[in-house]
Amino acid sequence: MNAMRFSGPVLPDGEVQDLYVVDGRITFERQAGAETVASGWIVPGLVDAHCHLGMDDGGAVGHDETVEQAVIDRDAGALLIRDCGSAADTSWVHEREELPRLIRAGRHIARSRRYIRNYAEEVEPDDLVAATREQARRSDGWVKLVGDWISREEGDLAPSFPAGAFAAAIEAAHDEGAKVTAHCFGPDVLPGLLDAGINCIEHGTGLSEDLIAQMLAQGTALVPTVMQLQKFPVHAAQGRERFPTYADRMEDLFRRHRDTLMAAHEAGVPMYAGSDSGGVARHGNLPGEVIALHDLGFSRYDALAAASWRAREWLGHQGLVEGAEADFVVYDSDPLADLEVLRRPACIVLRGRVVA
Repeated sequence: MNAMRFSGPVLPDGEVQDLYVVDGRITFERQAGAETVASGWIVPGLVDAHCHLGMDDGGAVGHDETVEQAVIDRDAGALLIRDCGSAADTSWVHEREELPRLIRAGRHIARSRRYIRNYAEEVEPDDLVAATREQARRSDGWVKLVGDWISREEGDLAPSFPAGAFAAAIEAAHDEGAKVTAHCFGPDVLPGLLDAGINCIEHGTGLSEDLIAQMLAQGTALVPTVMQLQKFPVHAAQGRERFPTYADRMEDLFRRHRDTLMAAHEAGVPMYAGSDSGGVARHGNLPGEVIALHDLGFSRYDALAAASWRAREWLGHQGLVEGAEADFVVYDSDPLADLEVLRRPACIVLRGRVVA
């Protein structure tokens, strides 16, 4: 394969350089005769740290629709996806070199009749450890638990499983070599999960100062999915007639979500961008989540880092360094001056090939 040349400021440092791609890898050593492909701001491939390939609002979808979803995400710059649970087995995506790199969490694990229909492996507490081991073995090193959901009996958000069952499941996943994350809207489920050594929290609107300090001390990550949180008032309105306590809870979590999440960010909790695409949310809107992080209070640099070089490091992938996988996006203007630029990639390189 002939060498390809790209030139411009290379983020995160912003140093103007010539970057070459040879045999799918990055080099900064000059390559004679290299074809100049694009010039502009060069950004390490974006990372969607909370996405759901292979699903729509009714559950699993087929291969063709999954490919469409993945291409939409790729063409928005998301070249690495951490799939936080899917009703479909998407392991075959690994074989498709034109699709984003994928880190799968298997299927969500939820309490029976306590989650969205057709999405999760639904079990009772006595079966949680076995289900967790199964999903750990089927995954790419992550397991996704549904930490809390509305309880019709209590009329409010409530933990899906007892703290002891969660702790045993997390221990089992770790024994299988997998990390664990959990959907958590409210506060009640969080202490047990953190005490059990969970690796990541999704959403995190129920965090408090002491729990933030515990996350920081333990190195627990947080993927807030800010765009998803904007739906809390809708959830509250839909549930108010039957579950007024739940509706009040969701409205309160929404009112406080900016202060809650910024407290975590300012404390230094590692936070990453996740669009929560899939199901009812459309694919291809990772740039929207980066902008939402900035609107929340992140600097432009930190918002983009949460969806690029810091997220890649967290998930075990390199940025734009000598010898790294050639996964990057080129933009015509500086995204650190205007994050809206992320919606308009000029050139996308995945596995050393120009794909868009």
